[in-house]
Amino acid sequence: MGAGLNLQGGLVGGERGGGGDSAAFLAMNRNKRSVAVDLRSPDVRDALLELARTCDVVVENFRPGVLAKRGLGYDDFRAVRPDIVYCSGSGWGQDTRYARENRPGQDLLIQAMSGLAANGGRAGDPPTPAGTAVVDAATALTLANGILAALVARERHGVGQRVEVDLFSTAISLQCQEISSMVNQGREFSRSEEGVGQAWLDAPFGIYRTADGWLAVAMAPLDLVGPLFGAPEVAELDAWTDRDEVKRLLEARSAAEPTRHWLDTLLPAGVWCARVRDTKEAVDELRADGSDLIVKARHSVAGEIELIGCPIRMSETPWRMRYAPPAVGEHTGEVLGELLPAERIERLRADGVIR
Repeated sequence: MGAGLNLQGGLVGGERGGGGDSAAFLAMNRNKRSVAVDLRSPDVRDALLELARTCDVVVENFRPGVLAKRGLGYDDFRAVRPDIVYCSGSGWGQDTRYARENRPGQDLLIQAMSGLAANGGRAGDPPTPAGTAVVDAATALTLANGILAALVARERHGVGQRVEVDLFSTAISLQCQEISSMVNQGREFSRSEEGVGQAWLDAPFGIYRTADGWLAVAMAPLDLVGPLFGAPEVAELDAWTDRDEVKRLLEARSAAEPTRHWLDTLLPAGVWCARVRDTKEAVDELRADGSDLIVKARHSVAGEIELIGCPIRMSETPWRMRYAPPAVGEHTGEVLGELLPAERIERLRADGVIR
């Protein structure tokens, strides 16, 4: 299998570091090479199409239609490699109302428009987005799955194809359980006053204050958790209609004891629970355990940096760190030199259309 070509416009945002690149850029670009070119140049267009002859997959996340106007759309790549898999990622899809309005597609905005943000937090609080760019991450995984499915189809049927993935569709898909219940059972969901963990779940699901921190409790029958918390009266309440009252009664007990007490009490009884900790604690533990999720790399400008490794483990073809995140354009000459003569590369560089 050949290489993949990922066409991205500009640099991602975020706090700068690592030789001028954002932390997000470093996090997402390990094991890649970087070519910096000016897509407005016909010479660059021709070079990229030549490069595509050696590629299995092209991924792009420009606004709909932008690359096609530059002669780098699906039909252009298919003309040089008929079995190419060409994947377009976008905020709103390629031909939807919001795409035609040229609406910006960004994680927070998608959380807001899809209902995700409105379902987070307590009733009366502002809508609460997730603590990370969850739609971005889920869409990237969806995109990868779409590409893998297209590659399997090519292997079996000999055809390439275009794959389209967008943030909004992914955000709706993430809520498939809630939406199924809403449209099929006629249930409308609202956030609880006391912060039951999700708008569509009943008590005791949620986060509870303890004497020294916080405790997460997953789904459990009230007649089990009530006595364990010293509040047997909650067994007489309804886990859905009385969920705020259940939360108040249980949290009045949970706040009196440290988190360790509740873990030692609830886990042996079969109640799923966990201590709430911050990200630094989680990362420090991974370091202490020697986990391969924390990897070191040497950036060409910033020096040694730490990154998150691959969460997929494979017995025969394990992941390994091959390249540190590149500086933008670090490999332009190297990559183009694999298919273009040196004098042509120098002319492109002299013309200012590659870095």
